[in-house]
Amino acid sequence: LAKYPEIKTLMGPDPHLKWIVSGMVFMQFLACYLVKDLSWKWIFFWAYAFGGCINHSLTLAIHDISHNVAFGNKQAKWNRWFAVFANLPIGIPYSASFKKYHIDHHRYLGGDSLDVDIPTDFEGWFFCTPLRKLLWLFLQPLFYSLRPLYVNPKAITRMEILNALVQFSIDLIIYYLWGLKPIIYLIAGTILCMGLHPISGHFIAEHYMFLKGYETYSYYGPLNWLTFNVGYHMEHHDFPSIPGCRLPMVKKIAAEYYDNLPHHQSWIRVLWDFVFDDSIGPYSRVKRLCKLAKES
Repeated sequence: LAKYPEIKTLMGPDPHLKWIVSGMVFMQFLACYLVKDLSWKWIFFWAYAFGGCINHSLTLAIHDISHNVAFGNKQAKWNRWFAVFANLPIGIPYSASFKKYHIDHHRYLGGDSLDVDIPTDFEGWFFCTPLRKLLWLFLQPLFYSLRPLYVNPKAITRMEILNALVQFSIDLIIYYLWGLKPIIYLIAGTILCMGLHPISGHFIAEHYMFLKGYETYSYYGPLNWLTFNVGYHMEHHDFPSIPGCRLPMVKKIAAEYYDNLPHHQSWIRVLWDFVFDDSIGPYSRVKRLCKLAKES
């Protein structure tokens, strides 16, 4: 910032985010109507090939919204409720809990018992062969949802209760209007595309130590178009208040700080290396003892 103060002008809300997210939500509601009479094999096909991609993208929109980039820091409540709206096609309540833990991920990156993004000792010990690592990738949604309850349990907040009430109310309305198949389409898409799917490569690419000494990596491939530039992850951790749409400008302005850092070009290659490279696994994360962890 001292060298490139113009980066400050990139901070602030993204005026297009609310319209993009709204379009994705209503597209999924239209899809719910269109799939209601399909056979089960086509339900799961479209859940993986189409709906799940949108739902995974919406989880990354929620990631952006958790940093208040939809309406700005002065409208924190609007951001929280818009995240609940973005959550609707995902099928299960997620946005309020994500925000509660994601702030710790930025504040205590790699912090033992604080950053719930880090796999547990059991995960590192058990999922250590190619077949087991493949299973671990498939089960990622399960571990991401249950790990916080084990590693760093927090009291349920009022916003989480409201998130659940709104989500299950919409689920019931969809079920009443069009039956069970649209509900399965939404939830199956979320689970499948946050598991063994090319987009899910970002989970591994972001903080798994492929090279010793580097714990955060960016990805500059085409899937950033579908994921609100979550691949610009080094830039995001440096400037979390800059919305994803402007992160490429950070790299362009301060190229000397990013161009020589190791980065990924393919999330599919990341998944392949994770499974078949014996030197990489759930243990390939930096874990540190943060001050707050010591005090507790």
